[in-house]
Parts: sequence; structure tokens; C-alpha cells
Amino acid sequence: MFAGAATAVGGVGATLALVDSGSPLRGPLTLFFLLAAPASAVAAALRGLDPFARALAAVAGACAVNMLVTQGMLAVHRWSVHGGIAAVTAISALLFLLAAVRPPRDRTPPPPHRRAE
Repeated sequence: MFAGAATAVGGVGATLALVDSGSPLRGPLTLFFLLAAPASAVAAALRGLDPFARALAAVAGACAVNMLVTQGMLAVHRWSVHGGIAAVTAISALLFLLAAVRPPRDRTPPPPHRRAE
């Protein structure tokens, strides 16, 4: 239920930013989207880690995605709020897609080898 509410809040934040709404909720909800979307995508890709390490790596990955998008827009002199949100959305969706199509790893150890006697 919490994941659904977070998805709805993030979607509303992205929508408010894309339509240039004058709502006072636009800033906080957009910031939530810009942190939560890439963080959840990175967390989906890191399913083998323990929960604390996964959360820490997901937040760091979200910050890295946002900074890379920002640096890219600044480097080509094409700063755009709409473009930044679209780029973060596309990168997050791509990370989710890559995590979804990756086959699950078998975490059981292989059986011990028996030597012929």
C-alpha cells in the first residue's frame, strides 16, 4: 500500500511540473518524484543486497542519476525542467526494464563434488 501511495505522489509531482502548475505542492512533490523514481529503479536492480545497503545504494544512485542528467543539460546548454523530468523518467524506466528482464540468480550453493573412489 505504501508503494502505491508513493507512486501516486510521484506521478502527481511529475504531472504538476510538466503542466507548469502554480500549485504550492509542485516543488515538494516533484522533488519526491526526482528522488523516488530513480531510487526505486536502482533498488529493483540491487535485489541481492541487505535492506540497509540496498536503500543506501538506491539513494546514492538516485542522486547520481539526477546529477548526470543535470550535468548533461548544462553541458549542451539546453536546460529545461520538462526535459530533465523526461530524462529522469526515461532513465528510471530503462533501469526498471533491465531489472525486470534480468533472470533471477540462483543463490543456492552448488552440490559438493564427489570423487570416484
